[in-house]
Amino acid sequence: MTMPRPRKPYIQREVTRHGKTIWYFRRGKEKRIRLPGQFGSKEFNAAYDAALSGNEPPKRQKASHTSLRWLVDQYYASGRYSLLKPFTQRNQKVMLEGVCKTGGDLDFRGIGTDDIRQGMLRREGTPFQAGAYLSIMRKLFEFAVDSGWIKINPTDDVKPKKPKSDGFHTWTIEEVHRYQEKHPVGTQARLALDLMLYTGLRRTDAITLGPQHIKNNYITIRTSKTGAEIIIPLLDPLAKSINATKTGDMVFLITSKGLPWKHAGFGYWFADRCDEALVPGRAHGLRKAGATFAADNGATPFELTAMYGWSSTKMAEVYTRKADRARLAERAANKLFPNPIQRLGSGNKKKK
Repeated sequence: MTMPRPRKPYIQREVTRHGKTIWYFRRGKEKRIRLPGQFGSKEFNAAYDAALSGNEPPKRQKASHTSLRWLVDQYYASGRYSLLKPFTQRNQKVMLEGVCKTGGDLDFRGIGTDDIRQGMLRREGTPFQAGAYLSIMRKLFEFAVDSGWIKINPTDDVKPKKPKSDGFHTWTIEEVHRYQEKHPVGTQARLALDLMLYTGLRRTDAITLGPQHIKNNYITIRTSKTGAEIIIPLLDPLAKSINATKTGDMVFLITSKGLPWKHAGFGYWFADRCDEALVPGRAHGLRKAGATFAADNGATPFELTAMYGWSSTKMAEVYTRKADRARLAERAANKLFPNPIQRLGSGNKKKK
């Protein structure tokens, strides 16, 4: 039996409402000192030892001007990064910080095509992570080329592998009903589902939606990812859900403390509500489900593009093609074996 590791003295542990664990050093009534990194990591232990001895916690040394860490820091400080939407900045930073954690000391001038391919191979278990890695590294090295620090982008000859799916489970009608049975109208859990299902909004936009976005029974909002303005009707089930639920002044979805949600915190919270209802779906899967249901009921690519705020009909056509295949298959089956009920019954006639 493995014994748990004893916790060092003067350490305090806190879990944020986003589910993130943060560690602090506090001795008696002294000021708290935040300890960086994961518990037990080199960075964590160095900061702890410094705090215990009364010294200043060690600061990250300035990166060499040829290191990948330095290049990433220059990219963060660049105009092209500052012009990105916050959602895109956050996604890029998560990926780049992960890369720097293992390869930040490498000379970026020596990184080649094979290194990028190896990075993708390490992420091939999650195809969308591999694709995101390639896309973000491509932008980073485009910046390096444009800045005159390298001549060739090492990602140029690397082609992304198209994943078989986008990795998110698409909710079924049965799963939606199961969730609705667990979380009735009037609860924040139900309102969260209704907002995303009946508007098609991403969770980053759903948590910002409020009364100011509704006028004359229409919802008008500019999406954070593409910047597209979408105008969609306020459907009756959603209107009833909003009216029956305690909401905030500027946002409909609020925490137990009455505060607006942060992106990550809402995702964790909604996942817990899904688990309570015994459904495997998550927030993004609702957006896919809504598009699927609409396409199955005859929505055109242009109609889906208008509702979901896509920049082109390319994504919408994924859903309509699937729905069209199902309808065409049904027509073909009927032509292959017309009037199945009549034919099945014809064999029951008694022989004379």
